[in-house]
Amino acid sequence: MSIYDFDVKNRAGEEVPLSDYRGKVLLIVNTATGCGFTPQYEGLENLYKKYHNKGLEILDFPCDQFGHQAPGTDDEIHEFCTAKYQTSFDQFKKIEVNGDKSDALWNYLKEQDLKEEVKGMKNKLAMGAVEKIAKATGSEKGFIRWNFTKFLVDREGNVVARFAPTTKPEEFESEVKKLIEEK
Repeated sequence: MSIYDFDVKNRAGEEVPLSDYRGKVLLIVNTATGCGFTPQYEGLENLYKKYHNKGLEILDFPCDQFGHQAPGTDDEIHEFCTAKYQTSFDQFKKIEVNGDKSDALWNYLKEQDLKEEVKGMKNKLAMGAVEKIAKATGSEKGFIRWNFTKFLVDREGNVVARFAPTTKPEEFESEVKKLIEEK
């Protein structure tokens, strides 16, 4: 099984095969519009603008599973993101990432057994606090601890890194750049 075997739903509810992204570097992230990490949209958009023409795609999956931080319809969420953060990357239908209703793609991502490294005491304290709350949403192997968990996928479809919600996009730009330059 590979990441290209999955289909996801766009905001209109239409199936989009991930095989459409074959040969691209992917950053897959679960997001929320009312989260303490929501300002990371700015860093995501900066990465997208900088590397999109070189092969980066960002796949944004809104998730309301953590403290009801992504209220509203898919269109309302999209309007917020484009108005406040001028996002231009692909945003998909709202999903769940943990539990019985967890999206199949996200189940696959969680199974990759990649460890999230949390750097800095402030970030470790923040992740400790959210993890206590997040346990209510799931406890399966690799469960997603909060919104803005990010997965980096190389051009061959291999999931190569997982970044904690506290890890800002600019903190792993060098890893994105390295994958972009590998052709």
